[in-house]
Amino acid sequence: MDLHLLTPLLFLILLSPLHLSDAGTIGVNYGRISDELPSAFKVVQLLKSQGINRVKIFDADPSVLKALSGSNIKVTVDLPNEILFSAAKRPSFAASWVKRNVAAYHPSTQIESIAVGNEVFVDPHNTTNYLIPAMRNIHKALISFNLHSDIKISSPLALSALQNSYPSSSGSFRPELIETVIKPMLDFLRETGSRLMINVYPFFAYEGNSDVIPLDYALLRENPGMVDSGNGLRYFNLFDAQIDAVFAAMSALKYDDIEIIVTETGWPSKGDENEVGATIANAASYNGNLIRRILTRGGTPLRPKADLTVYLFALFNENKKLGPTSERNYGLFFPDEKKVYDIPFTTEGLKQYHDGGGHNTPVTGDHQVTTPPMSGGVSKSLNGQSWCVANGDAGKERLQGGLDYACGEGGADCSQIQPGANCYSPDTLEAHASFAFNSYYQKKGRAGGSCYFGGAAYVVSQPPKYGRCEFPTGY
Repeated sequence: MDLHLLTPLLFLILLSPLHLSDAGTIGVNYGRISDELPSAFKVVQLLKSQGINRVKIFDADPSVLKALSGSNIKVTVDLPNEILFSAAKRPSFAASWVKRNVAAYHPSTQIESIAVGNEVFVDPHNTTNYLIPAMRNIHKALISFNLHSDIKISSPLALSALQNSYPSSSGSFRPELIETVIKPMLDFLRETGSRLMINVYPFFAYEGNSDVIPLDYALLRENPGMVDSGNGLRYFNLFDAQIDAVFAAMSALKYDDIEIIVTETGWPSKGDENEVGATIANAASYNGNLIRRILTRGGTPLRPKADLTVYLFALFNENKKLGPTSERNYGLFFPDEKKVYDIPFTTEGLKQYHDGGGHNTPVTGDHQVTTPPMSGGVSKSLNGQSWCVANGDAGKERLQGGLDYACGEGGADCSQIQPGANCYSPDTLEAHASFAFNSYYQKKGRAGGSCYFGGAAYVVSQPPKYGRCEFPTGY
């Protein structure tokens, strides 16, 4: 996990009845940088008791692979960055590694994929040049054991591999990586029928830009959403926006046929004082809402038919991890196997699930910022002009409440929406609310948080059009 990513997204364990039409699957990352964890055998029992049947590990530890034997849990193993050089330079090493760590256990242990390296582009040991040769040598080794049809190969990318990620439609890879490694990797994935692995952490984006990114948007709670100025699609959470930035980046290179697997995503339940948003309540909301979103609804705004497989990070809190406090507190479980917070992992459990972290927002102008959330280089201010308009899907009660506040206590100039005035027509609640909301927003100097109105408004970067009415951009 790259701590230096600003926005730059889990459990890959398939949960019991996790297959719904038009829905994805959930799994979990089983990290072990801790001296407090239960035995691998107990961990397997924990996974099964929770209905989790897909897991990703960060090595190919024999004790873990043996414990998973006969469990019917699908497994992703990892070839660590430290041995990429050997796997790339020596086909015999790659063959030996596959024989010892894969062929020796499969199919009793259901290894379904190999992650070759992890976030190689941000590895300080500069292993990028060895990635593609290592992937090809590992694949050749799988062919020699006739395992290439059962087991797929990929390599998890951090979102820092993107040059642009906001808006999502402008997603693009870093130019220096495209010809040297991105295209060769995507060619390999296409040849072998494999998916691109990516690690996605909306928490990093929110932590560094909590004055810009609405918390509800980051936590997949109910919110008015954000419109991508490039393609007109509306996004209701940062996770989807980050995923679509990667889809857009691949599309720009003509790799529209490559699917995505989210190999890491999560939210810490505890952090240092400067790690904004790292709380139990937020972690429960993010992971719980994400599980619900993945298991009950397929695809993203850009790729509505792309059923995602998502691995939550991580199974346990790991007390020996270095770095800020958050690094040791991504776990869904404590080492004693008790849940850090109560969220369901199956579709059956979702029937009773309610995000207890949400709250009813007062219908006032000032609240959480609705400046478009970014997924890569996050700008803390809008470029150029912007306007505040009503969200027509917010409902009559919320729109009317916001309109009453803006024209009353809020001090907006509502004279232009009175009968006979320039902006009275069209005589609709949405049009009048939009004018009032924008008046309030402009009078507040387009300050962060002044375009919310209980979720009834959002910011746009193009002049609103309601009949012949002209919306002001400043007072």
